Amino acid sequence: MEYFVDKHSVVRQIWGKGDTILFIFAGASAEFALNKAVDWLYFTGRLPADPLGRLFSTVSYARAIIFSEKKSALLAIDAMTAIHAGVEAKRGASIPDWAYRDVLFMLIDYSIRVFEVLERELSKAEKQEVLEVFNRVGSRMGVKELPDTFEVWETMRQGHLNQNLQYSHYTDNLISQYCKHLGVVRYRLLLEAQVLVVPQQVRALLGLRSISLLKPMIWLYKLTRSMKFDWLLRDLIMPYRYKSEIKALDSLPL
Repeated sequence: MEYFVDKHSVVRQIWGKGDTILFIFAGASAEFALNKAVDWLYFTGRLPADPLGRLFSTVSYARAIIFSEKKSALLAIDAMTAIHAGVEAKRGASIPDWAYRDVLFMLIDYSIRVFEVLERELSKAEKQEVLEVFNRVGSRMGVKELPDTFEVWETMRQGHLNQNLQYSHYTDNLISQYCKHLGVVRYRLLLEAQVLVVPQQVRALLGLRSISLLKPMIWLYKLTRSMKFDWLLRDLIMPYRYKSEIKALDSLPL
């Protein structure tokens, strides 16, 4: 059986653990709030109404693509494309290509950043592999001007960070929604996770510190994970009502 992502791919390692996915969400949630195209996420009202539910919806699509056989993965991508097309039709405008690239670039960047924080440094070949997987997703969606090599991606990613981020009223609103849905304590933990993984441009725009208070605790996190107690820390980060969704993040498809 042919899979969209090879069974031995590092991408499956990255997206096969709940803690890694939650940290990817932490980074992406910060950058989403600053993206100049965030108004598209507000058009349907789903993101501000339930940002955590939106997380698990996005994760379910990503995992359906990464862990499915090729035909099913392509159907999942096509379904995602159709959803975006429906939003564009309702709004009477097209989502710009750079906005699609921004999302793909975020998934690539935070996949690498988080894995290197929580696990180990990735080789150049493994980083290229991450790029190629998400490039295939973008190509299927019809996204143009995708980088062929990781070196080209690094240059384009830097350009996107410099050009496509701004602090706006959407930023203020989305941050307040994160705090509302997580609660003050969990929101503070989210901020520390963001400091740990986001690029310098994101930290600067959000006024975040350069060093996370979680950094000296990473070794403890790895220890609890090896002892199968990492779920305790996840319960501290995410509300109890999402316990079943969080548990499902660790269920690796065969």
